[in-house]
Amino acid sequence: MPDDVAAARAAAEERSAFSHPPVDPDATAPYGDLPDQVIDFYAPRVQVGPGGPVPLVVVLHGGAWRAAHDRRHVTPFADFLARRGFAVASVEYRRGGDTPGGVAGTAGTAGTAGTAPAAGRWPETFDDVAAALDALPALVREVLPQGDPRRTVLVGHSAGGHLALWAAARHLLPADAPWRTDRPAPLRGVVALAPIADLAVADKLDVCGGATRQLLGADDLFEQRRPYADPALLLPTGIATTLVQGRADRVVPQAVAEAYADAAAKAGEVVGLTLLADVGHFPLIDPVADACAVVAEEIAQLAW
Repeated sequence: MPDDVAAARAAAEERSAFSHPPVDPDATAPYGDLPDQVIDFYAPRVQVGPGGPVPLVVVLHGGAWRAAHDRRHVTPFADFLARRGFAVASVEYRRGGDTPGGVAGTAGTAGTAGTAPAAGRWPETFDDVAAALDALPALVREVLPQGDPRRTVLVGHSAGGHLALWAAARHLLPADAPWRTDRPAPLRGVVALAPIADLAVADKLDVCGGATRQLLGADDLFEQRRPYADPALLLPTGIATTLVQGRADRVVPQAVAEAYADAAAKAGEVVGLTLLADVGHFPLIDPVADACAVVAEEIAQLAW
């Protein structure tokens, strides 16, 4: 496909995904004292199955770990999952840049390494994701009793996909990592959508304008911190994992997901990789896109 045609299609996909009005959550609860340390909760809109608590989907939004891209842009996606009968928890976390809590933008307009705001904060981004997931079971019991934290599926898009894979691998972190857990997280599985799943490959491809190197730091810091932050080095997790990737993704190319799947195979773990033809980066979280229905089915296969 000619580059101009592919770029036009990618732009149209992005506009569609960001065209939906935000959907207010049913409740919001803090997991810390800072403005970005909150979780939005969406109750299931329909009853699926015999009744009682339903699987919990935990959503980690993308946006290249940058402050301009907050959880509001995935509120239609969270509502879409709630209308499929899931209980949903959408996690906010501290991101890089100088506009914390700013208006959500689009990852596709991240710019270049020289002009884009910083991606992520070390170690605060990781502090927040770990703290949110540790606090989540108690918050669900208090705020969203329709959700069953024993049947949790962790879902992340783009940079959020990286964080989801990382969170599922905390038991494999180096012994001196502050986020390390003694045992695997009690998850039914992880569904990572166009994830920045291999930080070294993403760095070579300059994904999101140098975002991975901004997240970890330049030069020696990048390599020093990778064992603490790169999901491709934290395998095998022992947790069922599926990657969903558009073949036409111009934001996080298919090669990044494939690198993670290859690393998992070398570690003796089978990771599902669902490749969607003629799909870019944003349809995976766009409620009106066919790709989003595929995502919901992948979640359901792990959750129910």
